[in-house]
Amino acid sequence: MQAGIFRHLKTLTAVALVACGSTLASAADYSAEHPAVVPFIKEMQVEHGFAPGYVSGLLAAAERKQAILDAISRPAERVRPWHEYRAIFITDRRIAEGVAFMQTHADALARAEQEYGVEAEVITAIIGVETFYGGNKGSHRVIDALTTLGFDYPPRADFFRRQLKAFLVLTREQQMDPLALTGSYAGAMGYPQFIPSSYQAFAVDFDGDDTVDIWTNPVDAIGSVANYFREHDWQFGADVAVAAKVTGDRFAEGLTLEQGLEARRSIGELRELGWQIGQPLPAEQQVMAYAFDGGDQMQYWLGLDNLYVITRYNRSVMYAMVVHQLSELIREAASSE
Repeated sequence: MQAGIFRHLKTLTAVALVACGSTLASAADYSAEHPAVVPFIKEMQVEHGFAPGYVSGLLAAAERKQAILDAISRPAERVRPWHEYRAIFITDRRIAEGVAFMQTHADALARAEQEYGVEAEVITAIIGVETFYGGNKGSHRVIDALTTLGFDYPPRADFFRRQLKAFLVLTREQQMDPLALTGSYAGAMGYPQFIPSSYQAFAVDFDGDDTVDIWTNPVDAIGSVANYFREHDWQFGADVAVAAKVTGDRFAEGLTLEQGLEARRSIGELRELGWQIGQPLPAEQQVMAYAFDGGDQMQYWLGLDNLYVITRYNRSVMYAMVVHQLSELIREAASSE
């Protein structure tokens, strides 16, 4: 347990004094004058037994960050074509450090494979994409991220207020200082970048020290990622995606991305529309079908059930594909050493 991350909560009076004193310049951001703050404080009291003064002090200490609002409006997978997005994550360095991560944590990864049924390279690739194996866990205070998005980002305000509630509950349970924890612009935390509700649902004490620490403990992070995938029905050893070719002028009718991640087409239907599939998949099998801008040419892929599981971690097919491809490259590099 590293100093500065796990701290006993201050008394309610001390937190309120810090909030009102050292952060006076930002106190107006989420003081009682903000229309959403008073109802939130009441909900925390009724639903979770929090003292109103404690919650009020924390919110007064939070700061509205325009950079967070800007970042959530332009995530990379929405503004970059596939070949540029892929190039961010599929690099020689990320592959090499993935191999090193697997070697360093070989015992924990092997145990996660056995207990949760998730391949070591998949767990490694998730942590590699999310935080470069723990090297970049985010620099935004979680309290700032969740208040900014929960109170000043209408498209998803309800979601982020729920995350703020979960964050305050978990910091109370784990005896952490809610003003000290940092993470992504969306309030995701630690090696695996779990949002608070995911921490509550899926984070595990994988090293048996009676502490669930995804911030400084890579072993707990490994077990937590594996548990997340198992709970979302990952199939060990099953294919993730299959490359395809297309012919004719009807193949675009088979694309499913525009219809959402839950949309599917059968293999038989896709073949009739001009999709040529290199593997002998059953005609009745339901798959996701999509096209990526590869730069010099389009790429066509079929996403299977395991690809959908990866999108449950981050609802982006490009994200899922980059995790899948990174995991394969890490596995190949590790096996050649």
